[in-house]
Amino acid sequence: MTTTNRLGELLVREKLISQAQLRLAQEEQQKTGKNLGATLAKLGYITEEDITTFLSQQYRVPTVNLEDDVIAPDILKLVQREQCERHCVIPVSHTDKLLMVAMADPTNLNAIDDLKFLTGYNIDPVIASETAITTAIKRYYTETGPSYEEVIAGFDEYEIEVTDDDVELTVMGIERGSKDSPIVRLVNMILLNAIKKGASDIHIEPYEGKYRVRYRIDGALQEEMAPPRKLAEAVSSRIKLMSSLDIAERRLPQDGHFKLRLGKGREMDFRVRVLPTIWGEKLVLRLLDKGNHQLDMAKLGFALKPLEDIKWAVNRRRGMTLFTGPGGSGKTTTLYSALSELNKPGNNIGTVEDPVERGIVGINQVQIDAAVGLDFAKALRSLLRQDLDIIMMSEISDLQTCELALKACCHQMVLSTLQADDAATALTLLWKMGIEPSPITASVNLVVSQRLARMCCGDCKVVNGDLKVLEEYGFTPDQLAGVQFYKGAGCKHCNGSGYKGRVALFEVMRFTDPLKELVLQRASSRELKTAAIQGGMVCMRMAGMLKVIEGITTVEEVMRVTD
Repeated sequence: MTTTNRLGELLVREKLISQAQLRLAQEEQQKTGKNLGATLAKLGYITEEDITTFLSQQYRVPTVNLEDDVIAPDILKLVQREQCERHCVIPVSHTDKLLMVAMADPTNLNAIDDLKFLTGYNIDPVIASETAITTAIKRYYTETGPSYEEVIAGFDEYEIEVTDDDVELTVMGIERGSKDSPIVRLVNMILLNAIKKGASDIHIEPYEGKYRVRYRIDGALQEEMAPPRKLAEAVSSRIKLMSSLDIAERRLPQDGHFKLRLGKGREMDFRVRVLPTIWGEKLVLRLLDKGNHQLDMAKLGFALKPLEDIKWAVNRRRGMTLFTGPGGSGKTTTLYSALSELNKPGNNIGTVEDPVERGIVGINQVQIDAAVGLDFAKALRSLLRQDLDIIMMSEISDLQTCELALKACCHQMVLSTLQADDAATALTLLWKMGIEPSPITASVNLVVSQRLARMCCGDCKVVNGDLKVLEEYGFTPDQLAGVQFYKGAGCKHCNGSGYKGRVALFEVMRFTDPLKELVLQRASSRELKTAAIQGGMVCMRMAGMLKVIEGITTVEEVMRVTD
């Protein structure tokens, strides 16, 4: 149930509004995109003060008087105006570990999580009306940092250069960067906006007569800005300088990284890839929040039966569990979640990774370094002499590594990833590498394939669509009774896309005896998939349609990611 629906039903239950008034307010809310409480007050069904008092009593959260209280400037700096307006919140005070925030809706967990991420503080919500918060935001946030247009206007053609200065990479330092050189200000703006918008990647691309910056948000690329073409070389040099790369080398690809401190000991890792093109250097920056990883398998979105299958496989004493999917499908997160499940004092765990995405206390992690000759095969041979119980390899990509991994399965549990479209294809890919079917049937316990689908934006989600399309997937009218399709209408919170956030879709194939017989016969991936579905496996597309029924995503999105 959404927060809006929960508030409306509580008000009806307490007879503060009628069911008819709630229905009319929800219809008006879909048109305006405003908060339900503000909509009810605008229609005259209830006052904002009454809603505030009701929420305070219902959730036992105190109220705050924003008109009388004075908020200190150092408190306001902890949360940017954009975030305050987005979630209808404003910071009030803080202690060493706790930030008190006035909220119109104290049950908005997305807002609380965002604020915790950006500030590094635990959030203590108090209640104020939406009007009071909006007024306070306008009153306190009168001075804003420079806009993109203001930054670009600050450039002088003879000022475009990058010097080798020390950069204090903190969020507060970036936000106070208005006095720095225009190039520094522009790069800082690109980085900070990417963090605020939840981007996973930044693409900075030069073309003939054009220069653009794009963010990948929820798996989709969106153009963010188009700076003047003449700035390309300076921006590239600035980011290479921050990444400790050779700014004079413009003919060869380079890889580097830098860290941005978010406060309270949290860090954002930027992995930088520089690629020379015919029009200049293209840069791709991947953002990795080292303190915001979900490593609980129960919270990744697995249905009960697939989750039981995975826990059965990873807790065996020997054998192999494979995680498959294209790049950016979230399989690394799932793999680390499995490692977290196994990270116990009684297990000796070692990994071979390229790169090490995140450090985990209690696990011996090895970083591949081709420059010194440390490849997957050499690192794995060394690990096999370390009396390990569990081995994780970030990827199986060649015959030699695969043979060593299968050999290790005789005595250890092995977890790894494989670039395959689905679970069945992963099995056929192994013998196409040159592995005979017998070692595969003797070693593989489970194959997990996954995709990430965009979720309907919770701020603009509306009813949409015809349920008949689901009948094509075997759903009966009884199963679809009361089900509604949803889509995002598009709002400022989702940049007009109708989607906000992503949900994982899983296909879990337990390697049963019938499937092993088919592998020994070198059956096709289609035959393996058909047999697995007959044995109870939920295929990727069906897993997506179940998310559609739950109102989480759309049919169009499921079809896109499972095509």
